[in-house]
Amino acid sequence: MSVPGPAERFARAEAARAYPVTAAFADDQRFDLDPFQIAGCHALESGRSVLVAAPTGAGKTIVGEFAIHLAMREPSDKAFYTTPMKALSNQKFRELVDVYGPDDVGLLTGDTNINGNARVVVMTTEVLRNMLYAGSPALRDLRYVVMDEVHYLADRFRGAVWEEVIIHLPPAVRLVSLSATVSNAEEFGDWLDTVRGDTDVIVSETRPVPLEQHVLVRGDLLPLFDDRAGIATAQVNQELMRIRSFKGPTYENNRRAQAGRSAAMSGSRGRDGQHRRPHKGGQRPVRSANAQRIERLDRPEVIELLARSNLLPAIFFIFSRAGCDAAVQQVRRSGARFTTPEERAEIRAIVEERTRTLLEEDLAVLGFWEWRENLERGVAAHHAGLLPAFKEVVEELFQRKLVKVVFATETLALGINMPARTVVLEKLEKFNGEARVAITSGEYTQLTGRAGRRGIDVEGHAVVQWTEGLDPQAVAALASRRTYPLNSSFRPTYNMAVNLIDQFGRARAREILESSFAQFQADRAVVGLARQVKDAEESLAGYAKAMSCDKGDFAEYSGIRRELSDLEKLNRKDANASRQTRDKRQREISELRRRMQRHPCHQCPDREHHARWAERYWKLNRTVERLRGQIDARTGTVARVFDRIVDVLASLDYVRVDADGAATLTAAGRTMRRIYGERDLLVAESLRLGLWDSLDAPSLAALACALVYEPRRDEPGERALPRGAFREALAQTLDLWQRLDDLERDSRLPGSEPPAAGLALAMHSWAKGMPLDRVLREADLAAGDFVRWAKQTIDLLDQMSLVAEPSLATVARRALDGVRRGIVAYSSV
Repeated sequence: MSVPGPAERFARAEAARAYPVTAAFADDQRFDLDPFQIAGCHALESGRSVLVAAPTGAGKTIVGEFAIHLAMREPSDKAFYTTPMKALSNQKFRELVDVYGPDDVGLLTGDTNINGNARVVVMTTEVLRNMLYAGSPALRDLRYVVMDEVHYLADRFRGAVWEEVIIHLPPAVRLVSLSATVSNAEEFGDWLDTVRGDTDVIVSETRPVPLEQHVLVRGDLLPLFDDRAGIATAQVNQELMRIRSFKGPTYENNRRAQAGRSAAMSGSRGRDGQHRRPHKGGQRPVRSANAQRIERLDRPEVIELLARSNLLPAIFFIFSRAGCDAAVQQVRRSGARFTTPEERAEIRAIVEERTRTLLEEDLAVLGFWEWRENLERGVAAHHAGLLPAFKEVVEELFQRKLVKVVFATETLALGINMPARTVVLEKLEKFNGEARVAITSGEYTQLTGRAGRRGIDVEGHAVVQWTEGLDPQAVAALASRRTYPLNSSFRPTYNMAVNLIDQFGRARAREILESSFAQFQADRAVVGLARQVKDAEESLAGYAKAMSCDKGDFAEYSGIRRELSDLEKLNRKDANASRQTRDKRQREISELRRRMQRHPCHQCPDREHHARWAERYWKLNRTVERLRGQIDARTGTVARVFDRIVDVLASLDYVRVDADGAATLTAAGRTMRRIYGERDLLVAESLRLGLWDSLDAPSLAALACALVYEPRRDEPGERALPRGAFREALAQTLDLWQRLDDLERDSRLPGSEPPAAGLALAMHSWAKGMPLDRVLREADLAAGDFVRWAKQTIDLLDQMSLVAEPSLATVARRALDGVRRGIVAYSSV
């Protein structure tokens, strides 16, 4: 590390004096803070909110941790740390407990409620949204909210929750928004500044660990870029272009002729024994000795190549679960092992400890013994079909450098702390549910962002495997571009509408929706106008208070004075008006003077003092009316959808709309406030109509599952259903869905997909206590998928237990208990 010069030492000393809390916090960290991290901490210490957009692994969370540090310096301040996923929340909870101890840190994820009134609470974003709508007392003394992975607000299904939280947080709360590198961070920051007040936007494009890009051609790791051309030009390695042009033996002959120049991955070693920058310029990395005639290396051979080149641990991104599992089996069949006897013993001990709560009879069903043996070899799969308990073990073992290779779907790229030395992409296309499509530059950046571990690696490595038809120029374009725009997915829902109306009334609710990022992107000016109206309304309330008079209604009195003044000015200006017009005006002036003199406030000794405030009031009111006119004149797409939703709610008697357009909630509307999810209206109507009152607990669990479950595209249309009252209840629910869907489409709303009962029988069996092997056969699902749908079923049953009539609420609680058992009940926290 270079020794700082006098100027740099002086600058640091000045910064330490200006920001002493940041300086002390930085001194306590294991690494020197980067400039963007320091800038984020300075913004918070100055009392401003901050948006930090930086690459994966750059250390954005240190800014969020500084916000928590600031809160804990005060005797009663609180900080909330929100994440998009329960796994991330669990991970962050454990980290913060290590820093602040279990008494001061809580966790709220829907599944888990630990110390919810602590001063630092980690939670999923939905939990915070629900707390805001419910006016939870836990919000008292809240000073900082960290929103990790805030770019999730682009998520089609859940993104609206992020915007709801940002809009509804109390004004005094400072917001720390942490985002992956996005190409429109400034636009998003402008919106945050508009709706939250002072917000600094800090963007870093710099990876803390440089990324080396390679293409694996047979047994050679070739640089993607020709470094001799200079980084600025990012010229593609010409040998790759020749390989594309001259296939087959030509390449073999060229490669053999250059074999003498092929260099092993040599060079000075970095921390953890890593070789530094193994192949520069004309050097060639080591090639697999037996790979001369192999068009594409088998996975075990690729891993061996990486191992010899000291490029493990590695993540292989394979865009299918079946592909991930097959890759593990391929390595297993090869007999390869990448662990020492000591590591295998440590792996076994960790696995036994982390899975001890799983039932013995379930282990064989889950493939536990084979899974554990694969882990002891140093390889594992990671995808949504895995049991959450298994995924957590894989993550822990990989972080501890015990598992050397993970075959993963792209879901691993979203936030979980699993950095590797090397990321391997076997293909640059994936199936999106309808067709095979090329991955985007944003996806490439997210995936390769896992390569390079700060404090361990001198550089990370991204390896693209050569495939027939690969275009090195296209790969270079993917690796060079940073186009990952953040686009709002915000749309009003029925639940959102009733909560907004209940808290703010219809008119104010529309203004709030005009403040959304969706509307900001549609018409940036509307948000600024809505903010001006909001600020002006607060000032108007102050002016109205200042001009109040104990003699009478001074607003009425000042209105008469204002009308009189305007008429007198008009009379003076319009000297050429006809005698009839002037006489008419004079009569109106005389009448206004009489009304003014008879008004009780005319005799007030402080009349002129009140009048000065009244003048300010009317002047500002005129400005507000003009601003409202501008907002109304623009196409408020979000508010227009809100109005259509209110129309549907009014037609079903969830709200009542008076002649002026104001809306109030009915009893049914108040129930809907606590029903969240894609089918909020269908659930509320079904409860109100008593469609599920005859169901027992397993049948109610099955019905709830039908409302949350989304079938696979290849799923057979007809599946067996639970017998008895379930079938009649499902038929009535489907009939109700059809009527609601027609009503929505008549109101120019998009409608929804019908409930899907494909998992209903399996959920019914599970809630009845049937064994796991039978349930998974009925479900025809991987254990991880079944657990995911079971947890969503639990969420809906929990809502029903709170809002349904007492008898059905009791059944919902029994159903909830029936589903929350075994592998579904497992929690590592």
